[in-house]
This record gives sequence, structure tokens and C-alpha cells, in this order.
Amino acid sequence: MQTLELLHEALELARRLGYEIREEYMGGVGGGACEFHGRKWLFLDLAWNAHEQLENVVAVLKEDPGLLSVAKDVSPQLAWHLGWGRAAA
Repeated sequence: MQTLELLHEALELARRLGYEIREEYMGGVGGGACEFHGRKWLFLDLAWNAHEQLENVVAVLKEDPGLLSVAKDVSPQLAWHLGWGRAAA
């Protein structure tokens, strides 16, 4: 599975966990997650390449307490990135 496909899957997973996704050019300073007004937000820095964005989203997902509730829907490749030890097919 290519990086862009994994990024798309990770973003869809984040949406299922209730994140609003904001993609903005932030000059390479990064992104991350926060919560305000009762909503979860995930910011992606468009200055980063797809691999860096994927790492950012995976880091946010790893910290979300609801992640295990959607674990059955995660591809083996994304599971590997999440550190779950399932090998990519």
C-alpha cells in the first residue's frame, strides 16, 4: 500500500473517531491535534510531504483512547504503522 493510500485511510479513521481535519500550509512547523469548543481537530501542514503527514496523523491516532474501538477496520499496513505488530500483507 502506498503512502498516500495509508494517509487517506488514517484520515478516514481520524474522522470516524470524531476529528475535524484542517489542511493548511503552516510553513513546515507541523500539525497535530487539539480540542476546543467540544470538538476534536487534526491539523495537517501542507508543507510536509505525505510520509510526514502520515506520521503526524498516526501519532495523533495512537493517543486517542477510542482507537481500539475501530481496530478491526484497520488495514494490516496501517496497523503496522500504529505499532500493533501485524505485518503488512
